Amino acid sequence: MKAIDQLDDLPGAELVVPGLADLKAGRETAEAMLVAAGATKLRILGIALEGELPVMPEHRLYEILAAEFGNNAHSRYNAYIGRLVSFFRALALIRPLESRGVTAHAETC
Repeated sequence: MKAIDQLDDLPGAELVVPGLADLKAGRETAEAMLVAAGATKLRILGIALEGELPVMPEHRLYEILAAEFGNNAHSRYNAYIGRLVSFFRALALIRPLESRGVTAHAETC
């Protein structure tokens, strides 16, 4: 599993790293809901998640953003998801496929 301190330079880390800590601590923050929404992919990429995952984290993320940003929640939600996808892509580039048990052929299918 990747150490959290090695992730700080990846795009999206400004949301994911605090989200991992918030999820572990049981805090219901936008960052924690973002991490919970990406839990499956994060695990595939070797990130250990601690703490209980919420039900329907994408919905809760939107509710949290709506409470803070009102009418701008939709664009903020899309930006958060975009940063999470950037994080996934960057992490996938620094981790060899073999370490995830995936062959190059399977990855392209």
